[in-house]
Amino acid sequence: MTLPVRKFDAVIVGAGGAGLRAAYELSKAGLKVACLSKVFPTRSHTVAAQGGVGAALGNMGEDHWHWHMYDTVKGSDWLGDQDAIEFMCRMAPEVVIELEHFGMPFDRNDNGTIYQRPFGGHTANFGEKPVQRSSCAADRTGHAMLHALYQRNVHSKTQFFVEWMALDIIRAPDGRVLGVTALEMETGDIVIFQGKATLFATGGGGRIFASSTNAFINMGDGVGMTARAGIPLEDMEFWQFHPTGVAGAGVLITEGVRGEGGYLLNKNGERFMERYAPTMKDLASRDVVSRAMATEIKEGRGCGPHGDYILLKLDHLGADVINKRLPGIRESAIKFANIDPVKEPIPVVPTCHYQMGGIPTNYHGEVIAPKGSDMSVVVPGFYAAGECGCASIHGANRLGTNSLTDLLVMGKSSALSMLDFIKAEGPKHAELPKDAGDMSLTRVAALDGKKGGASVDKTRSEIQRTMQAHCGVFRFPDMLVQGVEKIKACADSVANLEIGDKSKVFNTARIEALELQNLYEVARATMISAEARKETRGAHDRADHHQRDDVNWLKHTLWYKEGDRLEYKAVNLKPLSVETIPPKARVY
Repeated sequence: MTLPVRKFDAVIVGAGGAGLRAAYELSKAGLKVACLSKVFPTRSHTVAAQGGVGAALGNMGEDHWHWHMYDTVKGSDWLGDQDAIEFMCRMAPEVVIELEHFGMPFDRNDNGTIYQRPFGGHTANFGEKPVQRSSCAADRTGHAMLHALYQRNVHSKTQFFVEWMALDIIRAPDGRVLGVTALEMETGDIVIFQGKATLFATGGGGRIFASSTNAFINMGDGVGMTARAGIPLEDMEFWQFHPTGVAGAGVLITEGVRGEGGYLLNKNGERFMERYAPTMKDLASRDVVSRAMATEIKEGRGCGPHGDYILLKLDHLGADVINKRLPGIRESAIKFANIDPVKEPIPVVPTCHYQMGGIPTNYHGEVIAPKGSDMSVVVPGFYAAGECGCASIHGANRLGTNSLTDLLVMGKSSALSMLDFIKAEGPKHAELPKDAGDMSLTRVAALDGKKGGASVDKTRSEIQRTMQAHCGVFRFPDMLVQGVEKIKACADSVANLEIGDKSKVFNTARIEALELQNLYEVARATMISAEARKETRGAHDRADHHQRDDVNWLKHTLWYKEGDRLEYKAVNLKPLSVETIPPKARVY
């Protein structure tokens, strides 16, 4: 069957912050740009970002990009690539000011400059004291950002394809990426989107865990598609558990609450973070705070009838501060915890929040896949930015606010790289291989033809429960080994999914089954990579290896779908213009 082909200069999959920032850069240059999204762009998961954008503007006192870089390297537990980290931190003020000029309604100081709040792990003068670095729009920063970027794209004539799901990458025989196949939800039709350059900005896959702050659309689509195309996934063992998800609901309570002066309490009313992070206390990095909370609960100092959560106190801030700086948090607490934080503390637990690993890239956004001993070979025509990409800015643990900084910087950087590539390509598109759509047609036909197969809901639940139990905040060697076996045992079910509804128009059952196939690749890569890494580093905390091991494990994991093969590559400790920040003990 020959599929219809739609040709563009650039194809962007995903319309969150990274996708919209890249699309705008390309469209304003006069290119024909297609931006595909499963949801309306302003409903992408960037909308859930609350706390702010990290950038050393210095609006609330002295700050410097080098201090931001130091904090990010330290936060990454030295697994971040220092060239990429320097690039992001140097670019951060520029992209934030650009965003301001796009119409982003940042909170303001009395002198008209952008208001900045403190955030976990961000310090002045190389760790000396906390600094105010998070540029925010109340506690709805991501929401405001998406609207500002979407308006710029409408103005610059980006072509949006809303309620389309990308299915598979199309590669030429020489390995270059020529575009994607995609399914239109309204009709069920499959179309080839051919581009001279293709960018994945598909977000994370936090739904591999049973408890997650992620939206239901965050199924790891771009990461799964990349694995199926034979490209490795990098550092998938590192998942950030945000310290403050609403207990029982998983809804995010921003770190900005603690930045504004909120703090955590155990059942004894004790501010326990002073024991775990004497200097930064409640504003230590997220992995440190999450582990401290999990330890308090594990040792019997959790709150509630089952002792299974911690309290986040902010009533002392007063109604005026809460309503001005944290209005969305008050609304979330009332809706999901039946608690008014003006009067009483919010019950919170560490909840899966962010994927540090993903599709390997350099800081230009170019996807890289090793060839032999060369670990920096670029996949021509293929780019990734935002949470699905791994330039290894975040390493083993991301600092709060750096996700929005990352997607702005890498969204723009990848677009500039794509511009150069597209200009060099000339006016004609490459010839598509004759089997360009075969993989997608086969996958959809298998779903439509299957009778007596596995349940999508039960299979997804089994994967999520396995990941939660065997690969959570604390990781135990025997549980990891069992987790690998359990995840591998799900392969047959994922390969033999059955959907009851075989219709074409808005068939959500088919979409969920296709998403689950992507989610499984993410879960499998995570579990196998985690079992293999025999150390504790950042968000990866092993009960049998309590220390970071820089001698044996200062390296990135690469997982290949074929044979669950693992390779490793060195961390880049060499920045672009400053001295290396050498590894040392990480304390807050």
